[in-house]
Amino acid sequence: MMVWGNQTFSSDFILLGIFDHSPTHTFLFTLVLIIFAVAFLGNSAMVLLIYLDPHLHTPMYFLLSQLSLMDLTLICTTVPKMAFNYLSGSRSISVAGCATQIFFYTSLLGSECFLLAVMAYDRYIAICHPLRYTSLMSSKICGLLAASSWLLGSTDGIIDAVATFSFSYCGSREIAHFFCDFPSLLILSCNDTSTFEEVLFICCIVMIVFPVAIIIASYARVILAVIHMASGEGRRKAFATCSSHLMVVGMYYGAALFMYMRPTSDRSPTQDKMVSVFYAILTPMLNPLIYSLRNKEVARAFMKVLRKAKSGE
Repeated sequence: MMVWGNQTFSSDFILLGIFDHSPTHTFLFTLVLIIFAVAFLGNSAMVLLIYLDPHLHTPMYFLLSQLSLMDLTLICTTVPKMAFNYLSGSRSISVAGCATQIFFYTSLLGSECFLLAVMAYDRYIAICHPLRYTSLMSSKICGLLAASSWLLGSTDGIIDAVATFSFSYCGSREIAHFFCDFPSLLILSCNDTSTFEEVLFICCIVMIVFPVAIIIASYARVILAVIHMASGEGRRKAFATCSSHLMVVGMYYGAALFMYMRPTSDRSPTQDKMVSVFYAILTPMLNPLIYSLRNKEVARAFMKVLRKAKSGE
């Protein structure tokens, strides 16, 4: 039953955050802002480079641009509000703002899960079935797979946001986090949320374990194919591309599994906040760095843009 009464929406929530105004925390807050700036610029640059350079108009780089777009949206969902609250001294967030954060945050996490699986499938087709690559990963198919990732993630976001605010919050409205994350809200509910937690666990299996299975199956075939390659240069190129993706997958899924595959009763607010900082702020910064530093095509496109800027073209 949906609870839309005055009790649920009578006042704003309070985000307790992760920083106070001690010198140490002021330094850490400044560090987070620097990381945010690097992540914002890095992902924006990745999207623009892939859009502007015709040589990067391939399925692999199109999918990479979608990953950067997701990361860009993810950091903008949480960090600006955290920074505003810290600098202004206000710790409140409206119910609408909280629901919006839950929707975007959960949607983007789910979308990235499926997109990483699509990226693994793309590498599998490119390495194991190169002659059929253009037909199996045509622009239309690639676009549909990327759109499906966004759609499936958004569906999960809508379900989680609506379900979270179907409960009453009649006690404390203090959220032990720096943004509205639905597991942190469920702890505050005066309703029994155990059934929803069970449904949530099943959703996590679908949203996390199913894409992981696709990634493992794809890369198992890729590794076997690379091992049997006659060309040493081909092996190095394949491993360079795949290792970048596997590094991103390891960071992302490791944090997500730890965060959402545990029951609410086993959660520690401190642990949740630290893990959230990792995959909500650090990972979006590291992703473009990993792909740009380990990818000659991206580095070449970046240098090309720099040369054009210097020559004034």
